[in-house]
Amino acid sequence: MNLYPLKIRPVLKDIIWGGTRLAEKYGKSSDRSQKIAESWELAVHKNGISTIENGKYAGKSLSEFYRLEKFPLLVKFIDAAQNLSVQVHPGDEYAEKHENESGKTEMWHIVDAKPGAKIAYGLNAGYTREKLREQIQKNKFEDCLNYMEVSPGDTYFIPAGLIHAIGEGILVLEIQQNSDATYRLYDYNRLGANNKPRELHIEKALDVCIKTKAEYKNPIIRTSPGHEILCECEYFRVEKYENLDFELETASMHCVICIEGEGKIINNSEIYSIKKGETYLLPAKIGKCEIEGEAVFIAARAK
Repeated sequence: MNLYPLKIRPVLKDIIWGGTRLAEKYGKSSDRSQKIAESWELAVHKNGISTIENGKYAGKSLSEFYRLEKFPLLVKFIDAAQNLSVQVHPGDEYAEKHENESGKTEMWHIVDAKPGAKIAYGLNAGYTREKLREQIQKNKFEDCLNYMEVSPGDTYFIPAGLIHAIGEGILVLEIQQNSDATYRLYDYNRLGANNKPRELHIEKALDVCIKTKAEYKNPIIRTSPGHEILCECEYFRVEKYENLDFELETASMHCVICIEGEGKIINNSEIYSIKKGETYLLPAKIGKCEIEGEAVFIAARAK
Protein backbone atom coordinates (compact mmCIF):
# COMPACT_ATOMS: atom_id res chain seq x y z
CA MET A 1 0.00 0.00 0.00
CA ASN A 2 1.39 3.38 -1.06
CA LEU A 3 0.83 5.51 2.04
CA TYR A 4 0.93 9.29 2.40
CA PRO A 5 -0.51 12.04 4.69
CA LEU A 6 -4.29 11.77 4.50
CA LYS A 7 -6.39 14.93 4.57
CA ILE A 8 -9.58 14.16 6.45
CA ARG A 9 -13.13 15.34 5.78
CA PRO A 10 -14.98 15.55 9.09
CA VAL A 11 -18.46 14.46 10.11
CA LEU A 12 -20.57 17.48 11.13
CA LYS A 13 -23.16 17.21 13.89
CA ASP A 14 -26.05 19.64 14.39
CA ILE A 15 -27.10 19.32 18.04
CA ILE A 16 -29.48 21.59 19.93
CA TRP A 17 -26.75 23.39 21.91
CA GLY A 18 -24.41 24.07 18.97
CA GLY A 19 -23.49 27.42 17.43
CA THR A 20 -21.92 29.03 14.38
CA ARG A 21 -18.28 29.48 15.43
CA LEU A 22 -17.06 26.39 13.59
CA ALA A 23 -18.46 27.94 10.42
CA GLU A 24 -17.14 31.41 11.22
CA LYS A 25 -13.68 30.39 12.43
CA TYR A 26 -12.96 27.29 10.37
CA GLY A 27 -15.39 27.46 7.45
CA LYS A 28 -17.23 24.31 8.50
CA SER A 29 -20.85 24.19 7.40
CA SER A 30 -23.27 21.61 6.11
CA ASP A 31 -25.74 21.94 3.25
CA ARG A 32 -28.49 22.31 5.83
CA SER A 33 -27.07 24.81 8.30
CA GLN A 34 -24.10 26.79 9.52
CA LYS A 35 -25.08 25.74 13.02
CA ILE A 36 -22.58 23.00 13.89
CA ALA A 37 -22.26 21.61 17.41
CA GLU A 38 -19.49 19.08 16.73
CA SER A 39 -17.05 18.41 13.92
CA TRP A 40 -15.77 14.85 14.19
CA GLU A 41 -12.35 15.40 12.65
CA LEU A 42 -11.09 11.85 12.97
CA ALA A 43 -13.72 9.19 13.50
CA VAL A 44 -14.31 5.54 12.78
CA HIS A 45 -17.40 4.89 14.87
CA LYS A 46 -20.93 3.64 14.29
CA ASN A 47 -22.15 7.22 14.91
CA GLY A 48 -19.79 8.85 12.41
CA ILE A 49 -17.03 7.93 9.97
CA SER A 50 -14.58 10.43 8.46
CA THR A 51 -13.55 10.38 4.81
CA ILE A 52 -10.23 10.84 3.01
CA GLU A 53 -10.13 13.94 0.80
CA ASN A 54 -6.81 13.73 -1.09
CA GLY A 55 -4.68 11.47 -3.23
CA LYS A 56 -5.38 7.99 -4.56
CA TYR A 57 -7.66 7.11 -1.63
CA ALA A 58 -9.84 10.23 -1.96
CA GLY A 59 -13.48 9.37 -1.33
CA LYS A 60 -12.74 6.31 0.78
CA SER A 61 -14.01 6.27 4.33
CA LEU A 62 -11.50 5.65 7.09
CA SER A 63 -13.29 2.41 7.89
CA GLU A 64 -12.57 1.22 4.33
CA PHE A 65 -8.96 2.36 4.56
CA TYR A 66 -8.30 1.04 8.08
CA ARG A 67 -9.86 -2.36 8.44
CA LEU A 68 -9.20 -2.42 12.16
CA GLU A 69 -11.34 -4.21 14.70
CA LYS A 70 -11.19 -1.11 16.89
CA PHE A 71 -9.91 2.33 15.83
CA PRO A 72 -8.02 3.93 18.74
CA LEU A 73 -9.02 7.63 18.83
CA LEU A 74 -11.87 10.01 18.17
CA VAL A 75 -10.97 13.69 17.64
CA LYS A 76 -13.56 16.46 17.48
CA PHE A 77 -14.20 20.19 17.74
CA ILE A 78 -17.09 21.19 20.02
CA ASP A 79 -18.84 24.58 19.84
CA ALA A 80 -20.96 25.16 22.95
CA ALA A 81 -23.29 28.06 22.11
CA GLN A 82 -25.36 26.81 25.07
CA ASN A 83 -24.42 24.75 28.12
CA LEU A 84 -23.87 21.08 27.35
CA SER A 85 -25.60 18.54 29.56
CA VAL A 86 -23.92 17.50 32.81
CA GLN A 87 -22.59 14.05 32.04
CA VAL A 88 -20.14 11.30 32.86
CA HIS A 89 -18.50 8.55 30.83
CA PRO A 90 -17.92 4.95 31.87
CA GLY A 91 -14.57 3.19 31.99
CA ASP A 92 -13.66 0.26 29.77
CA GLU A 93 -15.05 -2.57 31.90
CA TYR A 94 -18.46 -0.98 32.48
CA ALA A 95 -18.81 0.30 28.90
CA GLU A 96 -17.91 -3.04 27.35
CA LYS A 97 -20.44 -4.81 29.57
CA HIS A 98 -23.32 -2.33 29.20
CA GLU A 99 -22.69 -0.49 25.90
CA ASN A 100 -20.60 -2.95 23.87
CA GLU A 101 -17.89 -0.34 23.27
CA SER A 102 -14.81 1.18 24.89
CA GLY A 103 -14.87 3.46 27.87
CA LYS A 104 -14.37 7.16 27.31
CA THR A 105 -11.43 9.00 28.77
CA GLU A 106 -10.87 12.33 27.06
CA MET A 107 -9.07 15.66 27.19
CA TRP A 108 -10.18 19.19 26.29
CA HIS A 109 -7.97 21.88 24.83
CA ILE A 110 -9.75 25.23 25.07
CA VAL A 111 -9.45 26.84 21.63
CA ASP A 112 -11.57 29.88 22.49
CA ALA A 113 -13.75 31.04 25.35
CA LYS A 114 -15.85 34.07 26.06
CA PRO A 115 -14.81 36.06 29.17
CA GLY A 116 -16.12 34.37 32.28
CA ALA A 117 -16.99 31.10 30.53
CA LYS A 118 -16.94 28.07 32.84
CA ILE A 119 -16.86 24.32 32.81
CA ALA A 120 -18.28 21.93 35.39
CA TYR A 121 -15.35 19.84 36.52
CA GLY A 122 -16.03 17.19 39.11
CA LEU A 123 -18.18 17.42 42.25
CA ASN A 124 -17.93 19.41 45.40
CA ALA A 125 -17.12 17.23 48.40
CA GLY A 126 -19.61 15.36 50.55
CA TYR A 127 -22.10 13.91 48.09
CA THR A 128 -23.20 10.30 48.44
CA ARG A 129 -25.07 8.45 45.71
CA GLU A 130 -28.37 9.08 47.49
CA LYS A 131 -27.62 12.76 48.03
CA LEU A 132 -26.81 13.18 44.34
CA ARG A 133 -30.07 11.47 43.36
CA GLU A 134 -31.96 13.73 45.77
CA GLN A 135 -30.39 16.87 44.27
CA ILE A 136 -31.34 15.71 40.77
CA GLN A 137 -34.93 15.12 41.86
CA LYS A 138 -35.06 18.59 43.45
CA ASN A 139 -33.68 20.14 40.26
CA LYS A 140 -30.69 21.42 42.25
CA PHE A 141 -27.94 19.29 40.77
CA GLU A 142 -25.94 22.34 39.70
CA ASP A 143 -25.26 23.01 43.40
CA CYS A 144 -23.20 19.79 43.50
CA LEU A 145 -20.78 20.83 40.76
CA ASN A 146 -17.29 22.25 40.95
CA TYR A 147 -17.19 25.11 38.42
CA MET A 148 -13.98 26.46 36.94
CA GLU A 149 -13.47 29.52 34.74
CA VAL A 150 -11.48 28.72 31.58
CA SER A 151 -9.29 30.63 29.14
CA PRO A 152 -8.00 29.90 25.62
CA GLY A 153 -4.99 27.58 25.82
CA ASP A 154 -6.11 25.73 28.94
CA THR A 155 -6.09 21.93 28.89
CA TYR A 156 -8.24 19.65 31.05
CA PHE A 157 -7.99 15.89 31.48
CA ILE A 158 -11.38 14.16 31.81
CA PRO A 159 -10.90 10.56 32.96
CA ALA A 160 -13.79 8.14 32.79
CA GLY A 161 -15.90 8.62 35.92
CA LEU A 162 -15.42 12.40 36.26
CA ILE A 163 -18.69 14.36 36.09
CA HIS A 164 -18.28 17.31 33.75
CA ALA A 165 -19.94 19.78 31.39
CA ILE A 166 -18.77 22.36 28.87
CA GLY A 167 -20.35 25.74 29.53
CA GLU A 168 -21.80 28.28 27.15
CA GLY A 169 -19.33 30.26 25.04
CA ILE A 170 -16.50 27.69 24.82
CA LEU A 171 -14.88 26.20 21.72
CA VAL A 172 -13.04 22.96 22.49
CA LEU A 173 -10.77 20.51 20.71
CA GLU A 174 -11.49 17.13 22.27
CA ILE A 175 -9.27 14.07 21.94
CA GLN A 176 -10.66 10.86 23.40
CA GLN A 177 -10.95 7.13 23.31
CA ASN A 178 -13.02 6.00 20.36
CA SER A 179 -16.32 5.82 22.18
CA ASP A 180 -19.63 7.65 22.33
CA ALA A 181 -20.72 6.19 25.68
CA THR A 182 -22.24 9.15 27.54
CA TYR A 183 -24.56 9.23 30.55
CA ARG A 184 -26.51 12.44 31.19
CA LEU A 185 -27.33 13.41 34.77
CA TYR A 186 -28.82 16.84 34.16
CA ASP A 187 -29.86 18.85 31.09
CA TYR A 188 -31.30 22.14 32.41
CA ASN A 189 -34.87 20.92 31.67
CA ARG A 190 -34.10 21.44 27.99
CA LEU A 191 -36.35 20.09 25.25
CA GLY A 192 -34.96 18.11 22.33
CA ALA A 193 -35.86 18.29 18.66
CA ASN A 194 -39.00 16.24 19.40
CA ASN A 195 -40.12 18.90 21.91
CA LYS A 196 -39.64 16.45 24.78
CA PRO A 197 -36.98 16.43 27.52
CA ARG A 198 -33.79 14.71 26.40
CA GLU A 199 -33.11 11.29 27.93
CA LEU A 200 -31.21 11.10 31.20
CA HIS A 201 -29.21 8.06 32.37
CA ILE A 202 -29.12 8.70 36.10
CA GLU A 203 -28.61 5.20 37.51
CA LYS A 204 -25.85 4.29 35.06
CA ALA A 205 -24.20 7.66 35.70
CA LEU A 206 -24.29 7.12 39.45
CA ASP A 207 -22.81 3.66 38.93
CA VAL A 208 -19.66 5.04 37.31
CA CYS A 209 -19.09 8.56 38.67
CA ILE A 210 -16.34 9.65 41.02
CA LYS A 211 -18.20 10.78 44.13
CA THR A 212 -16.03 13.68 45.30
CA LYS A 213 -14.34 16.73 43.83
CA ALA A 214 -11.38 15.72 41.68
CA GLU A 215 -8.66 18.09 40.50
CA TYR A 216 -7.66 16.75 37.11
CA LYS A 217 -6.54 19.92 35.37
CA ASN A 218 -3.55 18.65 33.48
CA PRO A 219 -0.19 20.25 34.23
CA ILE A 220 1.09 21.20 30.79
CA ILE A 221 4.73 20.23 30.31
CA ARG A 222 6.69 22.84 28.37
CA THR A 223 9.65 21.02 26.88
CA SER A 224 11.01 23.92 24.81
CA PRO A 225 9.83 27.27 23.43
CA GLY A 226 6.83 26.60 21.22
CA HIS A 227 6.37 22.97 22.28
CA GLU A 228 4.13 21.61 25.02
CA ILE A 229 2.97 18.16 26.03
CA LEU A 230 -0.69 18.89 26.73
CA CYS A 231 -1.74 15.50 27.99
CA GLU A 232 -0.39 11.99 28.37
CA CYS A 233 -2.34 9.07 29.75
CA GLU A 234 -2.66 5.34 29.13
CA TYR A 235 -4.74 5.96 26.00
CA PHE A 236 -3.14 8.89 24.18
CA ARG A 237 -0.40 11.51 24.05
CA VAL A 238 -1.18 15.04 22.83
CA GLU A 239 1.34 17.75 21.97
CA LYS A 240 1.08 21.38 20.87
CA TYR A 241 3.48 23.16 18.50
CA GLU A 242 3.18 26.94 18.14
CA ASN A 243 5.05 28.74 15.34
CA LEU A 244 7.64 25.98 15.47
CA ASP A 245 8.86 23.70 12.69
CA PHE A 246 8.98 20.10 13.88
CA GLU A 247 9.28 16.50 12.75
CA LEU A 248 7.16 13.47 13.53
CA GLU A 249 8.47 9.94 13.28
CA THR A 250 5.54 7.79 12.26
CA ALA A 251 6.21 4.47 13.95
CA SER A 252 2.53 4.79 14.92
CA MET A 253 -0.27 6.80 13.32
CA HIS A 254 -0.57 10.48 14.23
CA CYS A 255 -3.40 12.96 13.91
CA VAL A 256 -2.33 16.55 13.17
CA ILE A 257 -4.86 19.37 13.59
CA CYS A 258 -4.19 23.01 12.68
CA ILE A 259 -6.05 25.33 15.05
CA GLU A 260 -4.49 28.63 13.89
CA GLY A 261 -2.55 29.83 10.84
CA GLU A 262 -1.41 27.67 7.95
CA GLY A 263 1.54 25.53 6.98
CA LYS A 264 2.65 22.40 5.17
CA ILE A 265 3.46 18.77 5.79
CA ILE A 266 6.43 17.36 3.90
CA ASN A 267 6.72 13.60 3.41
CA ASN A 268 8.89 11.79 0.87
CA SER A 269 9.57 15.15 -0.87
CA GLU A 270 5.83 15.73 -1.38
CA ILE A 271 4.19 18.84 0.10
CA TYR A 272 0.68 18.85 1.60
CA SER A 273 -0.84 22.20 2.57
CA ILE A 274 -2.74 22.54 5.84
CA LYS A 275 -4.64 25.51 7.24
CA LYS A 276 -6.63 26.29 10.38
CA GLY A 277 -9.53 23.95 10.94
CA GLU A 278 -8.00 21.14 8.87
CA THR A 279 -6.91 17.71 10.03
CA TYR A 280 -4.47 15.19 8.58
CA LEU A 281 -3.95 11.57 9.54
CA LEU A 282 -0.35 10.40 9.19
CA PRO A 283 -0.49 6.61 8.76
CA ALA A 284 2.05 4.50 10.60
CA LYS A 285 5.35 3.84 8.87
CA ILE A 286 5.05 6.47 6.12
CA GLY A 287 8.44 7.80 7.18
CA LYS A 288 9.47 11.12 8.67
CA CYS A 289 7.05 14.03 8.31
CA GLU A 290 8.32 17.60 8.53
CA ILE A 291 5.69 20.15 9.55
CA GLU A 292 6.30 23.85 8.96
CA GLY A 293 4.36 27.09 9.13
CA GLU A 294 3.27 30.13 11.10
CA ALA A 295 0.63 28.11 12.83
CA VAL A 296 -0.55 26.30 15.93
CA PHE A 297 -0.67 22.53 15.52
CA ILE A 298 -2.00 19.83 17.84
CA ALA A 299 -0.48 16.37 17.26
CA ALA A 300 -2.10 13.34 18.87
CA ARG A 301 -1.35 9.65 18.86
CA ALA A 302 -2.75 6.62 20.61
CA LYS A 303 -0.66 4.88 23.25
